[in-house]
Amino acid sequence: MTYEFPQPTPVIATLNVHASRFSDLERPDHLITSPAVPLDGYRDSFGNWCNRMVAPAGRFTLKTDTIVRDHGSGDTQKSDAQEIAVEKLPSDSLLFLLGSRYCETDRLSSIAWDLFGHVPPGWGRVQAVCDYVHDRITFGYEHARPTRTAVDVFEEQQGVCRDYAHLAIAFCRCLNIPTRYCNGYVSDIGLPLPHAPGDFAAWIEVYLGGRWHTFDPRNNSSRIGRILIAYGRDAADVPLTLTFGANTLTGFRVTTEEAPIIS
Repeated sequence: MTYEFPQPTPVIATLNVHASRFSDLERPDHLITSPAVPLDGYRDSFGNWCNRMVAPAGRFTLKTDTIVRDHGSGDTQKSDAQEIAVEKLPSDSLLFLLGSRYCETDRLSSIAWDLFGHVPPGWGRVQAVCDYVHDRITFGYEHARPTRTAVDVFEEQQGVCRDYAHLAIAFCRCLNIPTRYCNGYVSDIGLPLPHAPGDFAAWIEVYLGGRWHTFDPRNNSSRIGRILIAYGRDAADVPLTLTFGANTLTGFRVTTEEAPIIS
């Protein structure tokens, strides 16, 4: 990611692989800046790894690079996973039942129950939500807008991957299913060519059957090499970079590809 800053500017970057995948790293994915600046790392309230810095005036680049070992079998499917009654949910999951900046559960509750209340609870109900969102929304980078909320997505029927995630999150929370926003890498390994240019992706994790499960309303299919960077209530909690001043993003490149197996 390359920026132009008119003056020295504080920046927080959340670009390192999530702690849940640390043991899969072949080498550390250190954040590298050009020019080099001091970095102050910390964990946010969700446990994501963040780096604070002050970007100098002028051109400034952030980069990470690593190899991650992956089981190669795609997202785990557990079709018999059941919903857990609210009174029996673990306390640390309750935050992900609440409305948030981009997920207005108060405005979507009746719509969610009208659409999905008849679907048997559990994995199938969450999949029904993802099917609906996937089919309703038209994807396009030209539709990207940082202020679009789940209600906007529902009404406008267009957006990018974060918008798919926000609408699915809001619906699931309305149905009393804890759901959190995730971002990271999603590869095209195993998919036919041509592949679209790489990008950071957004998906959701849903609490069913006593653990968190991955669902992807944008792609609505299992993917090989899905690598989590961060999770939170919605995109407001986990921006890739948070800049405290004027700037222009002049370069952005994400590459996720299958590495050769070294025996």
